[in-house]
Amino acid sequence: MNKTELVKAIAGKAKLKLSDTEKLVNAFIETVSAELKTKGKVTLVGFGTFAVAHRKQKTGVNPKTGQKITISAKDVPVFKPGKALKEMVK
Repeated sequence: MNKTELVKAIAGKAKLKLSDTEKLVNAFIETVSAELKTKGKVTLVGFGTFAVAHRKQKTGVNPKTGQKITISAKDVPVFKPGKALKEMVK
């Protein structure tokens, strides 16, 4: 499912206009992104948690040359599903 399909599905379930639903989805994405940018987290009970994880610097191998390279430390967004979502998917 892509963003357009998500907007249509939400609009159908919530009986909202497509334009209003698209604004809602965009606002959700912007809000979660802004919170993660400040290293915060967003928890939706039963669904899951959006957070930022720190990956340490590590040594890797260039698959083309076999040469060892250093992969820099960085922060990455992560999603941890909640218990209810895990149970539903099972």
